[in-house]
Amino acid sequence: MSSISPVNSALTGLPLIRPESLPPTGATSSGLSSGAVGSGGSFSNMLDGLVSSVGAKEATADDLTRKVLLGQSGSLHQSVIAMQEASVAFSLMVQVRNKLVDSYQELMRMQV
Repeated sequence: MSSISPVNSALTGLPLIRPESLPPTGATSSGLSSGAVGSGGSFSNMLDGLVSSVGAKEATADDLTRKVLLGQSGSLHQSVIAMQEASVAFSLMVQVRNKLVDSYQELMRMQV
């Protein structure tokens, strides 16, 4: 238990991301748009929102890193955390894209 307690104490100062603090994407609690079929682009709007949020995370990480490198900020830990958040968000976006491409290819292989 002694190896876990330093990790817990290090994590207590980190801010938690609450679902209500995330930007709205037009999605319901199940993760799918309420009118995804025939709603005129709500799925594409949701994907555009996700891509733009990943871009915003990367821009924030770049800005924080630039400030640390120029000596304008001493919060190296915030820069590293922002870089990791951007990396995880980008990896998630790539995995979602891969699943969508796999699903599309599976649909194209179906014989009608």
